[in-house]
Amino acid sequence: MMLNKILIANRGEIALRVIRACREMGVASVAVHSTADSDAMHVRMADEAICIGPPPSNQSYLHVPSIISACEISGADAIHPGYGFLSENAAFVQVVEDHGITFIGPSAEHIRMMGDKITAKDTMKALGVPCVPGSDGGVPDYETAKTVAEQIGYPVIIKATAGGGGRGMKLARSAAELETAFRTARAEGKAAFGNDEVYIEKYLSTPRHIEVQVFGDGKGNAVHLGERDCSLQRRHQKVLEEAPGPSITPELRARIGKTCADAVAKIGYRGAGTIEFLYENGEFYFIEMNTRLQVEHPVTEAIFGVDLVREQIRVASHLPLSFTQDDLHLNGHAIEVRINAEKLPNFTPCPGRVATYHAPGGLGVRMDSALYSGYTIPPYYDSLIAKLIVHGRDRPEALARLNRALGELIIDGVDSSVPLFRALLAEPDVQNGTYDIHWLESFLAQTLTP
Repeated sequence: MMLNKILIANRGEIALRVIRACREMGVASVAVHSTADSDAMHVRMADEAICIGPPPSNQSYLHVPSIISACEISGADAIHPGYGFLSENAAFVQVVEDHGITFIGPSAEHIRMMGDKITAKDTMKALGVPCVPGSDGGVPDYETAKTVAEQIGYPVIIKATAGGGGRGMKLARSAAELETAFRTARAEGKAAFGNDEVYIEKYLSTPRHIEVQVFGDGKGNAVHLGERDCSLQRRHQKVLEEAPGPSITPELRARIGKTCADAVAKIGYRGAGTIEFLYENGEFYFIEMNTRLQVEHPVTEAIFGVDLVREQIRVASHLPLSFTQDDLHLNGHAIEVRINAEKLPNFTPCPGRVATYHAPGGLGVRMDSALYSGYTIPPYYDSLIAKLIVHGRDRPEALARLNRALGELIIDGVDSSVPLFRALLAEPDVQNGTYDIHWLESFLAQTLTP
């Protein structure tokens, strides 16, 4: 039976994205917001809106009692977490379900399983998913780290078990760098996540970042929706994503996709998920699984013609997926760029009033944004303000369409990262799709040095 009313425990463009899916499905939506977001677009567009606290996230969007209270006040029977904030918080999911509210996403068990990087790696290895060579579990001390590093060979990367977003990750190119990297990664893990456990993996020199979109019905059935290439990254944060991956053949796509779909089917996974890999020399190496909707999900929607949020809501309502693996046929090429309110070349957050906003349009252009002329971007949250997604018959057409759409986009009053994308599109490596996860950092060091 379809859910009746969904509370969106998020803000900005992802909250709007969920509201739109709800409206098309005839499901009522409830927006929550801080006092800083009283004039936000998601508040205006939802069927209902409830203020849940002051600007700081820990007193509003991350304050679980306020979100549960908003559900009870509004009569919402489900919560969609979007991404970020509480989307991968297993304790939150447990609280939601304990209150008889449906969580639109995976079970708390699966979020816990994949949230711990060591458990996730061990689980995936047991399910037949290829993994990066590295330590068997956590590395308790420097002496053990030294032994492991010598066994797998330098360079190595030390990662916080509870890490994410590039925090708690340190590279050691030689034995001389290992001790500092090991101790720094532990300290960052403790400071950021309250957990100083780390593990070690072989550092791949020229890999691409490839992620496979999977979707399970929670009853042992799952499909894959191809891959996305997210190799253009700055400080481990994705900047541009495209699908399908320029370096992935149809045979490789079918093989790794089936491996991933089979893996999540075996554990009875429910909802959307993304299995992320480093890809080098024809081989895939698992790095993590995101148990939520991804920021870059629109590129997958574009090439497969499906609504992933709609499917999340269907599965949470105990309905079957509206498609099977045989129904999914890749069509064309899509690219997404993440536009942030940031001042180049230092990428300093740039909140403030948007004097004029005009979204690009035309065939194959989608703009996911909560901006409007006169809106004031608050300084309290992530600097992502828009996602521009283009779709073409092939990659050259998608690139040309992206260049044209960027030329139409107007965001006056605040600085944005749009000039970066204009510069990237002029680069032969980007035009040809011949880049790896280190390419953008090198490009920025050469061209955007203050």
